[in-house]
Amino acid sequence: MSSEGAFTKVCALGDVPEEGALGVEVGDTPVAIVRSEGEVYAISDICSHAEVNLSEGEVEDGTIECWLHGSCFDLRSGKPINPPATQAVPTYVVKIDGDDVLVSLDTKNS
Repeated sequence: MSSEGAFTKVCALGDVPEEGALGVEVGDTPVAIVRSEGEVYAISDICSHAEVNLSEGEVEDGTIECWLHGSCFDLRSGKPINPPATQAVPTYVVKIDGDDVLVSLDTKNS
């Protein structure tokens, strides 16, 4: 995982619910694998506002909602859509290989 561009198998595609999320760990990094509108995303599993697991929140229309205070994050960019969160969370590169979901911790956004 320390080498740039390295992908790690994190789960089977069938483990990720439709319009839902699955919390996994890539090394020591908590990552939410999210399926929304037919696409699969990888986003930090820790809310930038309250440090709770985003994978426990609702997924809808390309966003994931923090279950604690209701901030929604765009799955493509990690940017918050509404308060109280004001900082983006990292998003990661996802690759589907057959039925395997692979993630690279090289972030796509700052």
